[in-house]
Amino acid sequence: MIRPFLFFLFVMLANNALLAQDTLVKGSVNDAITNLPIVGVIVTIEDSSLSTRTDDFGQFRFHENIPLGEQVLRIEHLQYITKRYPIIINEGQTIDIQDMVLTFNVVDNKALYVISISDDQLNSEDDGLTSNVSGLLQSSKDAFLSAAAYDFSATFFRPRGLDNANSKVLINGLEFNKQNTGRPQWGNWGGINDVQRNQEFSMGMASNDYSFGDLAGTNNIIMRASKYRKGGRLSLSSANRSYQGRLMLSYNSGIMKNNWAYSVLASRRFGNGGYVEGTLYDANSFAASIEKQINDKHSINLTSIYAQNRRGKGTALTDEVFNLKGRHYNPFWGTQNGEVRNSRIRNIEEPIIMLNHYWDISEKTEINTNIGYQFGTSGNTRVDNGGTRLVNFQGQDSYIGGARNTDPTYYQNLPSYFLNVDGGPTAYNYEQAYIAQQTFKNDGQFNWNDLYIANTISANQGFNSIYAIQEDRVDDKQLMANVIFDTELSDNIRLNAAVNYRDLKSENFALVSDLLGGTGYLDVDFFSDETTESTDGTLTTAQSDIRNPNRIVTEGGRYKYNYNINASVYSAFAQSVFNYSKVDFYLAGNVSTTNYQRDGLFENGYFTGHSFGKGEKVQFKNFGAKAGATYKVSGRHILDFNGAYFTKAPNIRNTFANVRQSNMLIEDADSQIITSIDASYIFRSTIVKARLTGFYSNFKKGTETGFYYSEGVGNNLVQEAVTGIETQRIGAEFGIEAQVTPTVKFKGAVSVGQYTYNNNPNLTFYSQEFGVGRAVFGNGTTNLKNLHVSGGPEQALQLGFEYRDPGYWNVGVTANHFSNAYVNTSAIKRSAAFVTDPELYSETQFQEGTADGAVYVLTGGEINNIDPDIAKQLLHQEQFDSYMLVNIIGGKSWRMGDYFAGFFATINNVLNQEYKTGGFEQSRRVDYRSQLVEQTNANGPVFGNRYFFGNGTTYYLNVYVRF
Repeated sequence: MIRPFLFFLFVMLANNALLAQDTLVKGSVNDAITNLPIVGVIVTIEDSSLSTRTDDFGQFRFHENIPLGEQVLRIEHLQYITKRYPIIINEGQTIDIQDMVLTFNVVDNKALYVISISDDQLNSEDDGLTSNVSGLLQSSKDAFLSAAAYDFSATFFRPRGLDNANSKVLINGLEFNKQNTGRPQWGNWGGINDVQRNQEFSMGMASNDYSFGDLAGTNNIIMRASKYRKGGRLSLSSANRSYQGRLMLSYNSGIMKNNWAYSVLASRRFGNGGYVEGTLYDANSFAASIEKQINDKHSINLTSIYAQNRRGKGTALTDEVFNLKGRHYNPFWGTQNGEVRNSRIRNIEEPIIMLNHYWDISEKTEINTNIGYQFGTSGNTRVDNGGTRLVNFQGQDSYIGGARNTDPTYYQNLPSYFLNVDGGPTAYNYEQAYIAQQTFKNDGQFNWNDLYIANTISANQGFNSIYAIQEDRVDDKQLMANVIFDTELSDNIRLNAAVNYRDLKSENFALVSDLLGGTGYLDVDFFSDETTESTDGTLTTAQSDIRNPNRIVTEGGRYKYNYNINASVYSAFAQSVFNYSKVDFYLAGNVSTTNYQRDGLFENGYFTGHSFGKGEKVQFKNFGAKAGATYKVSGRHILDFNGAYFTKAPNIRNTFANVRQSNMLIEDADSQIITSIDASYIFRSTIVKARLTGFYSNFKKGTETGFYYSEGVGNNLVQEAVTGIETQRIGAEFGIEAQVTPTVKFKGAVSVGQYTYNNNPNLTFYSQEFGVGRAVFGNGTTNLKNLHVSGGPEQALQLGFEYRDPGYWNVGVTANHFSNAYVNTSAIKRSAAFVTDPELYSETQFQEGTADGAVYVLTGGEINNIDPDIAKQLLHQEQFDSYMLVNIIGGKSWRMGDYFAGFFATINNVLNQEYKTGGFEQSRRVDYRSQLVEQTNANGPVFGNRYFFGNGTTYYLNVYVRF
């Protein structure tokens, strides 16, 4: 746009060296997208000493010692693209240049996505427990497992270094691990604790009556109405962890005279914020079971679960942010109309219905037939700041837009950004860093008003929303069925067997959840390299769906991506258990077939012909075998052994490349091969119970995926696939408890392990920039061998005691020491990208032609003068500091006629210890030169490691009445 002040370009003055006596230069600077004034813009008259900054209204002025003649006015801001305007200044003249504009630097504005351990952190269940170890609660007779379930869980300790994707969770014999991630989603049945106390848990690969199992154990939750003891329970809870309050009421009828039984429960959990600020909690749960005992041989049980859960999320923080704001800080929330609103909300609403038939064929033979159906939605919201306008420019339809990153912790808002400059920071840089520091410390919260103002201005100009709330939705419909067979072949031999079927239809899409005061949202990828289409309607790659170009989406509309995943699993297992006076042993095997297929409902412009309709159907056939033996040396001394070898299909997330945009499969995704052995010595006496176990497990052909923005891959948003991963976990665990008096018990637990990568796996990148191809650095590997697999401390130690008074009150204290926890490493940083100059980035195709599956070598010229010792230091995996947590537990109960009342309370981290429970390296800047600046700069890194920080002192109080 030609502005009035450009007229002065055509005026020539004779004497441009004179200084004006009564001359004034003033004006204003606005944001090119929002048209809002920009504060703190540096305005300079070049080749002079004159410089000033815009005020709160975006205004500036020069009125003294102004040079005359042809001059250049430079306007610059660290978050915008610098502009220069030629002007001519006449003596005694007032130059008023209003509404100059700066364009936000969208190159640094692409959203940063990181797949990390945050899901485990943020989805931990209530009462201080986590989904990683929930099943261990049913094994409280074992001192080590009890410690792992209660006291170690605050650090996200993983027994034997195993993720909860290595466990199986069943309800009434049906498996409920999600096929997308392989993990159980405990929120699907959260808040119904009182009707889930009947559980059967087997640790590791020990024999199990219902399933072949997995390395981290198998937990079957029994929700059969006839198995509940008659009576009711009302409880009230208060806490400062995830929720602030809970109300739960349940009643079980027991078996009535008409051979019916029922059980019902209702609960509510709520809170405006847990220990971390802005993490609202709004959950309502209902469960009901009804059973009819038809006769002595047949019973039918119907169970339904509805657990709606809405939670505000937190995030990992860098040390810089933590030091400025503390561990309560959460950048996702801000105030709107005086109310706290979180921009990242997790919604789960997936009801479950199960019908179970129990057939006692004889005293020794049973058949259990189960069918279940789960349906509903789960989603996560976030701000979409890629809003785009469609305008006509020089006869062509063009897209302009892209708004600033709204995250308060965005790197350009932090002091480190202003201090990490070539040649070292100047006084001006320190001034800007101080301003950023004070602004962030004094506020640092999400600014909802700015988003509404920007959208209102855009609407008033006839354009669509610049910002919107996007919800990434998964709507699942899953049918489950199995038949479980159990028979005693003789007094010493028992046979278990089962056949299972699961069928999933998963709808995956993004929808506009809130237009934030706007009228519509243009469904075009603004961050595309190609952002124009011809006026005759020729489609461009920028379209999310070329079959519906330039779609304007309203609230509730689907956009960006839209596809279904159809998945099915067929499996069968059989197990024989042999029991003798001195030796018990078992043998078991399983087979399974897993099928996945993507069905695209949008045809993405980057993947024409590879995104719409059904893609290739992929199938994985797997098998497994396990065996174990228990040798009873005497009544006190027992030896136990378990071994397993099995293969396991990758989950859906680790099978598809760019699943939101195309039908492409990850090139090397394969079934994982798992080998495991463990051996235990168990001692039991009237006073002491102890177990010492050594374990070893090996995983081959594993796959891990991540999604993030990297400057090292040509400033692209990429999906990273690490395939062919081999890891091992070796260690020992020990638990002991001693009932030294009838009222006093001492206990201890120790876990020592080492969990490492055994090879240098393959590293591949997928992106819309590579189309249906894929890309690698160098030889396509990443140097992970001998690095540690992250996921909680490798070493844990507990010492504690319990006192139980005959007057029905108790108290316990434990001291828990943790060490040898490691940050999650960046795979790209340990590839050839580390020695590649990103400023000379190029793509070199080494597979001829442009056929499907083309492979590109990412090159940029090798960085010279690399010091091997410094490089080794830059690639060193960070180990977290050790720490100790002290916990106190206690309670009291009373009997009042036919009623029981009591309370239960815990105080965790009594000493308010600060500690890190996990973290990950960022993958945005990974080359040697950038890492040297990042890690050695005295002012701290711009893209430092991000950490999850443990809670300080927290409490949980439960008051109950049983009737």
